[in-house]
Amino acid sequence: MDSLWHKTVRLPQYEALQEDRKTQVLIIGGGMAGILCARALKKAGVDYLLVESGRICSGVTGNTTAKITVQHGLIYHRLAQEFDLNTARLYLQANQQALDQFRELCLGVDCEFEERDSYVYSRSGKEELDKELDVLEQIGAQASFVRTTPLPFLTAGAVKISTQGQFHPLKFIAAIAGGLNICENTRVEELRPDGVQTSGGRVQAEKIIVATHFPFLNKHGSYFLKLYQHRSYVLALKGAALPEGMYVDECDAGMSLRSYGDLLLLGGGGHRTGKQGGGWQELERLARRRWPRAKEVCRWATQDCMTLDGMPYIGQYSARTPGLYVATGFNKWGMTSSMVAAQLLCDLVQGRENPYEQVFSPSRTMLRRQLAINMGEAAAGLLSWKTPRCPHMGCALKYNRQEHSWDCSCHGSRFDREGRLLDNPATGDKKLS
Repeated sequence: MDSLWHKTVRLPQYEALQEDRKTQVLIIGGGMAGILCARALKKAGVDYLLVESGRICSGVTGNTTAKITVQHGLIYHRLAQEFDLNTARLYLQANQQALDQFRELCLGVDCEFEERDSYVYSRSGKEELDKELDVLEQIGAQASFVRTTPLPFLTAGAVKISTQGQFHPLKFIAAIAGGLNICENTRVEELRPDGVQTSGGRVQAEKIIVATHFPFLNKHGSYFLKLYQHRSYVLALKGAALPEGMYVDECDAGMSLRSYGDLLLLGGGGHRTGKQGGGWQELERLARRRWPRAKEVCRWATQDCMTLDGMPYIGQYSARTPGLYVATGFNKWGMTSSMVAAQLLCDLVQGRENPYEQVFSPSRTMLRRQLAINMGEAAAGLLSWKTPRCPHMGCALKYNRQEHSWDCSCHGSRFDREGRLLDNPATGDKKLS
C-alpha cells in the first residue's frame, strides 16, 4: 500500500550504474539520511556517489509521519538518567540545529512545511511528564506543561514544545535531490577493501557511508544485537477533527496524531516486527469510536530501527573499521536524525571534529536492558522449529496476517507471500516453497 506521500508526488529518476566508478565517498542507501548526506558532501565540495538498490525513498522515508521536532517522546529524562545532563543537552542541541536547517531549506521549497507546536501526552499520569519537564528546564529547552489537550480521549496533560515543524517529505526530497550524483537500481553485492562490487560495476571509494536503514554487514558492529525493528501503522482520515499541533503518546503503544491539509494522520497499533500487535485494527476501532463520520483516504505501515538506549548510531561503523561509517537506529524520529547524521558524517569523512561525535558513537556501551531482550528474541527465533527461516541469520519467520507477509522477530526482515524481500537487513529474496 502506497503512503499518502507516494500518492501525491513524482520523484526524480536516476540511471542504474553501468560501469566501474571511482569516488572519494560512497553512500549506500537512498532514503532521507543518504540523500541529505549526499547534499551535505556536495555542498562541502567532496566527491561522492550514492547508490540505491531500488528507487530513492522507497522504504521508511516514504512511510514516515514526517514530524520535524526535537521532542522524541520523553527522551531527555531518560538520557539524563542513563548518561548525564550534558548528553541530554547535546542531544537537544544536535536536533535543534537539524530542525533549524530543515526550516531554512524548506523556505525555498514547495514541500508544505508548516510550523506546529509539538506535544507528548500521557494517559496514565503526570509523574513522567514532570520528570521530563525538570530535565528540559535544566538543559535550556523552552518547554511547558499543558493540563488539557483537544484530543478525543482523556489525558493527564502533555509536555509542549513550540514552533516545531511538519512537511511533505517526498516533495522535499523531489526538490533537493535534483542534480545529486545518484544511481538507482544498483545493488551492493560485496564489500571490498577498496570499495564495493555492485550489480552494475565496481566502485572504488576511500570512505563508505552505510545508510541502508538496518546495517547489512553482520561481522562488524554487532548491530544484530544493538538493534531491533518496530512496526507501526497509519490511517489518513477525512472528516475527522484536526489537531492544532503534533501529538504523540509517551507510551510506545499509544497514538500519534498530526494534520495534513484536511486530513488527520492517525498513527499507532505498533509492535515489535514479527510479534503480535494492534495494527490497523486498533486504529480502525479508535476511528469508529471517536470520528464515526470520518472516511479513510489512505493507509500504510512503516518500520523503525530501535537502539538499546534511545539514541541513533551515527559514526564509524565499528572501532575496527576506519573509513566505514553508518547512520541507523533513528527510533521513529528519522527526520531530525537524518539531518544530524548528514552533518556529523560530512564532518567525519573529511577528518573534521564534530561536537556530537561521542554522543552518537556506535561504539558506546551495549550494557542496556534492551540487549537482554534482543538476545532472548534472537535465541527464540534460532531455536524455533518453525519454517521458513530468514536468510539474514536463520531465525524463524512468522506469518503476518494483517499485512500478508513473512516477518522475522529477531531483526525485522520481511518478505511477501512469494518470498520477495520487503524490508532489510536480509539482502535478497527468500524461497518459501
